[in-house]
Amino acid sequence: MSPTGLSGAGLGFRRELIPDLKSGVPECIDFFELAPENWVGMGGRSAKDLRHFTERHPFVCHGLSLDLGGPRPLDTTLLRKIKGFMRTHGMTLYTEHLSWCGDDGHLYDLLPIPCTADAVKWVAGRIRQAQDILEMRIGIENASYYVAPPGAEMNEAEFIRAVIEEADCLLHLDVNNMYVNSRNFGFAPLAFMAALPLERTCYLHMAGHYVEPDGILVDTHGAGVIDPVWQLLDAAYARVGPLPTCLERDFNIPALDELAREVVQIAAAQARFTLSARKVA
Repeated sequence: MSPTGLSGAGLGFRRELIPDLKSGVPECIDFFELAPENWVGMGGRSAKDLRHFTERHPFVCHGLSLDLGGPRPLDTTLLRKIKGFMRTHGMTLYTEHLSWCGDDGHLYDLLPIPCTADAVKWVAGRIRQAQDILEMRIGIENASYYVAPPGAEMNEAEFIRAVIEEADCLLHLDVNNMYVNSRNFGFAPLAFMAALPLERTCYLHMAGHYVEPDGILVDTHGAGVIDPVWQLLDAAYARVGPLPTCLERDFNIPALDELAREVVQIAAAQARFTLSARKVA
């Protein structure tokens, strides 16, 4: 079980799915995930729709715009709004990307942070500030990226470990992002995963990606999960256990029953690990 008490297999909560979900949430879905920026301060029908589900199902907050690696002051106003939002809806886990997304304004992209000692101190300080405001440890997600920033003093896994240890926060392990980065930059995903502070893992993501004509993989969350990523999920569970895992699907959203089949695959992977662990015991 996660440090937050959450468990099982979840699905990203999308407005497009609300009509079908109101007709019946598939039994395989143990929780939902949402981006708080898309819901904080929302009133009217949207607020009622959200309350309908948060009264019946656990929810996770996965942020998109906190800009942990950016140069601007941390958005403490947003954090306080998120804190109130989470308390209103009984949410116990907040995660964010280890990236930056703002300068003079919001850049609407998640950009990689230079892997330097100075960046470790900068980002860790901002994470600690966020945790102080939210009054909880937060999960930091390994992000996909397409250009490695210059001036690296350590590799990505070492950087993630250093940030998490300095900030005393948790790890949000995105399995598809590991796979995408490993293919684009030519490293072994299992070795990368082994170098992470896996003992801090609280939560996992699964998603699909797009392959460009030149072979570059793009983390779109717009396709089904492929077999190598499912295999990497099994390898992750072997190291961290069957922690709560969410299926992300943000574009080309199919029918609910198709999404449910992938959620069932997550649950099946969790069950396989549990059965194997019992046999060993």
